[in-house]
Amino acid sequence: MTRARLGGLLLALAVLLLCVPPTAATAAPAPKVTLSQQEAGKGGELTVSGTGWRPGALLMLLICGTSTPAKGLIGGTNSCANADGRAATADAKGAFSQKLPVSEPPVPCPCVVHVAVVTGGEQAAVDVAFTVAGHPTAPLPAQTGGGRLAVLASVRLEGSSGLLVWFGAPAQRRVVFTVGNLGTGPVKDPVFQVGTAHGVFAPQYEERQWRGTVEPGRKALVELPVELSAGAHGDYRVTVKYGDQVLVEQPWGVGRPWGVVVFWALLAVVVPTALFRAGMALVDRWRPAQRTHTARHRSTTKVTPPEPTAAALPWFTPDSAPSENRPTTKGHS
Repeated sequence: MTRARLGGLLLALAVLLLCVPPTAATAAPAPKVTLSQQEAGKGGELTVSGTGWRPGALLMLLICGTSTPAKGLIGGTNSCANADGRAATADAKGAFSQKLPVSEPPVPCPCVVHVAVVTGGEQAAVDVAFTVAGHPTAPLPAQTGGGRLAVLASVRLEGSSGLLVWFGAPAQRRVVFTVGNLGTGPVKDPVFQVGTAHGVFAPQYEERQWRGTVEPGRKALVELPVELSAGAHGDYRVTVKYGDQVLVEQPWGVGRPWGVVVFWALLAVVVPTALFRAGMALVDRWRPAQRTHTARHRSTTKVTPPEPTAAALPWFTPDSAPSENRPTTKGHS
């Protein structure tokens, strides 16, 4: 084989290796969840295990009703037994194992074990079918998948901060926006996700259900409450999502709770002053008793006044009295 043919073969091989997509070998596995048992009654316990999750991700584990793995949570987390949920953290390999108590969701089955990421930008979630023994079952509600919501008008935050917010109470607002149904089917009682974020942190979402139906080609005014934690201040960002679509992003500037600062400043002045006055009151109560004791001691002690001496009046002696004040003895012998 000549050098020219060998060089051409090596060049063709290099081009072929470059054309092979590397994603097939480096693609991350999809998250998976397995259950220790598929059916259990209220009061029991099952073990939920998973693989393929983001390392270090914080996961939420819930038992939810009116849901299937194919259609997901139809009523959102409002259909879940939130009080008995558990949290788990994926290890360095993306695996976890957590025990979950079996409890009855607030809606009938079919039920699922819902595992979802609650931190970070990803919205990975997995639903696994599970049967709660003895819990009522009902058919799934009719779903119309032709609805599609979009924001049609400007977004605004309504409401004002009261006096308690100045002293650190949670700030509250209402995010108001107009949505239109651009799809072919009605949207009934949509569930929105409202989140707040401070600085560069990812939003923490909470589900808010809006009661009403938006017919195809119609629009509706939506008002959703939003609340911050106590003492929160600074620049925040309000985000509203519907499904996987971000509908609203609105800035929100929250002032510092100066009432708390004033309170602590006054406390730093009032407390030392009160302690000082209390100490002086104790001193004043002890001091009169000491004065009475001293006065009684002085009254029982005889005090002798000092006798006058000539040294006290150096300019005056009996022999130096003026002649006009002394009786004369002249003529008397």
